[in-house]
Amino acid sequence: MQQIHVEQIDHLRRPVIGIGAAYIDGQLVPPHKHRRGQLISPATGVIVLATPDGTWVVPPERGVWIPPATEHHVRMVGTVSVQNLYFEPDTVLDLPANCQVVGISTFMRSIMAEVIALSPNDEPDRRTDALLEVLTFEMRRLPALPLSLHFPSEGPLTDLCRELFRKPTIRQTIEHCCERVNMSRRAFTRQFRCETGLSFVAWRQQACLLSALPRLAAGEQVTTVALDLGYENPSAFTLMFKRAFGRPPLDYLGLRTLA
Repeated sequence: MQQIHVEQIDHLRRPVIGIGAAYIDGQLVPPHKHRRGQLISPATGVIVLATPDGTWVVPPERGVWIPPATEHHVRMVGTVSVQNLYFEPDTVLDLPANCQVVGISTFMRSIMAEVIALSPNDEPDRRTDALLEVLTFEMRRLPALPLSLHFPSEGPLTDLCRELFRKPTIRQTIEHCCERVNMSRRAFTRQFRCETGLSFVAWRQQACLLSALPRLAAGEQVTTVALDLGYENPSAFTLMFKRAFGRPPLDYLGLRTLA
């Protein structure tokens, strides 16, 4: 697929620009930001997006909303084929000011494909205007998904959380973390929830889930991932995953191979 960067056509007087792109496994897109807001959705592969504030994992057939001027970098897991939409800032003033993983319906994906198929050099017509109007309407109906993990912005908890996310384990204890940052349990739990929006136990579980998704998408066995994350057996991990996402890991990722 020929890669077109949004900066090459950002001058176009269109409220929305659509671009398709393809990436190889492990490809890294270094830190950058766009003037426009961006919706990026992988048809294949998994995207791991990170900003200074957190990490978002985007499986196939989902998407992630990136507000205008948000610095981010991206890691690709597997061969990734994506649909990108770029929105003029004044058309998305009522959308979330933070990154957010969202569900992408079949209808929305079809609209995205139609917008991407528009030639950058074509003059807008009634069909294009109608298409973009439907698109912007549907953008506001995309359901948010629990595929994010937020980090404290500064202080001793920041380094701790980033270290825990690099190698998460369900066996990590509050007591150990309190010792690491020299805080009482009461102060730690209160500050942790205030800065991350989650209790430590919920954050730890989310870190394990988001760490597991790219590994499973890359072909690692459920058993290997479950034991590496500290679960007693793959059944315990699968039960936790199903409670969080409604389906077992391989079904959620659309994988047909057995663990």
